Amino acid sequence: MRLIKTLLFLLAISPAAIFAADYKDFFDEGFGDFQEELENAADEGKKGILLMFEMDECPFCHRMKRTVLNQSEVQDFFHEHFKIFTVDVEGDLEIVDFNGEDTTQKEMSLKQFRVRATPVFQFVDLDGKPARRGRYTGATSGIDEFMLFGQYLVEGLYEDMRFSKYKKTVVGEKKADAPKG
Repeated sequence: MRLIKTLLFLLAISPAAIFAADYKDFFDEGFGDFQEELENAADEGKKGILLMFEMDECPFCHRMKRTVLNQSEVQDFFHEHFKIFTVDVEGDLEIVDFNGEDTTQKEMSLKQFRVRATPVFQFVDLDGKPARRGRYTGATSGIDEFMLFGQYLVEGLYEDMRFSKYKKTVVGEKKADAPKG
């Protein structure tokens, strides 16, 4: 009887949760040399590097990992276009930044990227320059919004418009295309 109850409980759990990937698979393994990672990204035909600035106590970071970054479709799309790394805003781990300078994760987060809240997703182009409009602070509303942010980066639209404007345009087009009735 206990086995049946356990099986019924497992069936009641969301299928997305059952088949979700591990959020750790969203991130690439790196050695802390971002200048070298830029070369790897270029060699692999990527658009650039996507950084996730996070900290252990951040509930919004954990929510992104549990609900968005652990989804196979998200992982597949982002891995196709970007090298992806996490940066601990409180981390003392020594790294090499995009300029080839020795620093720590904490120093790079605060001084170079001005991260004050987490999570922050920051796109860095193949020249090692953070895209001014290629930044998203906070947790997205869900998978769709995060995928939309990825598409915005891939298409290079960050050069001409803010993500909020792009999102309104896409949402408006979807509403216009929706069947009336």
